[in-house]
Amino acid sequence: MDNILTKPVSMLELFYDLVFVYMISRATDLIHHLDQGVVNITNFLIFAVVIIVFINSWMVQTVYTNRYGQSSWTDVIFTFTDMMIVLYLSNSFNKWQNHQRFFLAASLLSFTLCLQYLITYRKSNQLDDRKIATIFSLILGFRTISLLLGGLIPTISGVYIALIGTLISWIAPGLTGTYTKKHPIIFSHLLERLTLLIIITFGETIVGIAPYFTPEHFSIWSILIFMIVANLFFTYITEFDHLIETQRPNETGNLLIYLHYLILFGISLITVALHFIDDRIANKLFATIYLYSGLLLFYSGIIIASYYNRLQFKLTKSTAIGVFAIVGCGLVIILSKPNMMMLTVTSALVTSLVTALVLKKLIKRNAH
Repeated sequence: MDNILTKPVSMLELFYDLVFVYMISRATDLIHHLDQGVVNITNFLIFAVVIIVFINSWMVQTVYTNRYGQSSWTDVIFTFTDMMIVLYLSNSFNKWQNHQRFFLAASLLSFTLCLQYLITYRKSNQLDDRKIATIFSLILGFRTISLLLGGLIPTISGVYIALIGTLISWIAPGLTGTYTKKHPIIFSHLLERLTLLIIITFGETIVGIAPYFTPEHFSIWSILIFMIVANLFFTYITEFDHLIETQRPNETGNLLIYLHYLILFGISLITVALHFIDDRIANKLFATIYLYSGLLLFYSGIIIASYYNRLQFKLTKSTAIGVFAIVGCGLVIILSKPNMMMLTVTSALVTSLVTALVLKKLIKRNAH
């Protein structure tokens, strides 16, 4: 199998991403509502399931396009169909009573993805591609049936079937390396697509902190909150736009995909926490735990991603320990007095120190 190292992101893929802007906004809204000062556990679990279903579908489509996409009329039809399904799905999970409707629509989305691989199996003359198409067809077929049963069975048993099927089909692609390494992904293309997805997610964070920049509410805390977001974004683009080796042959992309789940969930938690820290109803201890859980997930994804860095830019264990130590110290300091001032000042300092620590190590190594 020829090892192609570059592939441009098509306008069709960028158009496809637009519905996920709306989806991320709708999903994050699930954990913006408080119940006695905290996010209801049911809403949080729905949020987690929704994100996994949507983002996993996006990942599967992206990897399929990476290997087999040609912007053909078939690709266009599937893209437009999936966009309509995603738009419908984005308006189907606001109430738990709608879970059957959501599962049925999600089943249809999984089926369209499965159908693309079945078509590839039929058209391909390459044994390796037929094996890849077979394994992904089985995974997506399993998820389609699980979600369909979840939508048709009105009891809690249907919910469990759908959730178990979703979880298994989320993990299963990470175990396909034996097959997918025979037709490696185009690493630079996958990296660019994931970077765009993260930028979309950061866009939701910017929308979330915008109320701090009104004439009535603008203050020094507004600047510190923006500094937190800017530090995170700077850390992300430094890693994925400057330090990573983009021309990587023989990659399955599985690690790159799964570490981005940590980053996505991390940014989502941070977005919600930054919204809550100035909310009089919100429990400040809860907001603190949300914020620092998000930071830990985000930085964990960044550190794992250093596996793909150019040799001189690899992060050491001491740097990783330093990052987690800074975050841990920040959390301990805030827990002593969790209020608006302590949260914003300490968190801005924590994110700045982590950025400085990473850059110091990287600049020093680059100089050598």
